[in-house]
Amino acid sequence: MTEQSMTEQKIIRVLKIFIALGITLILTGHYLLVSDIFAQQNSIHSIMIGAVFIAVGILCSLPIKIYLTIVLMKMEAEHDQHTQ
Repeated sequence: MTEQSMTEQKIIRVLKIFIALGITLILTGHYLLVSDIFAQQNSIHSIMIGAVFIAVGILCSLPIKIYLTIVLMKMEAEHDQHTQ
């Protein structure tokens, strides 16, 4: 493996971690919205906290998914060129 492909592998690993973090934040926000953890204390603030978790999760995962898809498509195209 070349040094460049090792760097790409590290970038892909970090991006996958951010996707997992984003999905975790989305699920946590959903859990906070549907559960009764904050319901007794202050309902408006609990909705805002849940919405913030979901928003940050989407911001973490969606753009990275698009970038990761482009990188993987590029790697696949290079692999196909080498096999032909």
